[in-house]
Amino acid sequence: MIKEICVYDANGQKQESIDLDLDLKKKDLCQQAYSCSIRTLLQNWRQGTVSCKARGDVSFSNKKPWRQKGTGRARAGSLRSPLWRKGGVTFGPQPRTRLLTVNRKHKRLVLNNIFFSNLNDNVISCLDLDFVDEKPNTKVAFNMLKGLQLQDKNVVLFLSFDDEVNNASFRNLPKVQTLSFDQPNAFDLSNCKHWVFFKKDLELFKNMVLKWI
Repeated sequence: MIKEICVYDANGQKQESIDLDLDLKKKDLCQQAYSCSIRTLLQNWRQGTVSCKARGDVSFSNKKPWRQKGTGRARAGSLRSPLWRKGGVTFGPQPRTRLLTVNRKHKRLVLNNIFFSNLNDNVISCLDLDFVDEKPNTKVAFNMLKGLQLQDKNVVLFLSFDDEVNNASFRNLPKVQTLSFDQPNAFDLSNCKHWVFFKKDLELFKNMVLKWI
């Protein structure tokens, strides 16, 4: 099992390799459990604001269009009927809140398998990068990813909650998804090709991974 992660500088040059120094254990996971976890996230993220007017919501008169008998036409009781133009919609979508749940053990199992898959594929990198004068610089951030040949790949960047400089530097890059160490999820982690974190956040990264093992 690979435990080392490469450390790169701002130019994409390899400096060293760091050992995670963790007792890594991969747990078995079936494909159905993985798909269930992704589906749960996507369903719960839906806003549920789609709506349409039923016959009771349409602003029309309650007057009967014509008398019941004697006209030779079909019976009609209301202009709000779904059979009429501008009438209400039958069984249309209504605002609702979707809530699917997955237990904590299941979540950890999915994240555990995603982590080990990326670790074996050697797509987890550590960066030793400090911005001069503590000012955000998107150009430097892009050049750094370009040095790693990640400018055209989906990247998840793990940042500490209070790291405003790095967050401001990377958040405008279209292929980069910034996540705090306390908010990883199966969809974002599996939808990327590479994981990146900073050397100064090594302990935070270890603590995050330990929750999945």
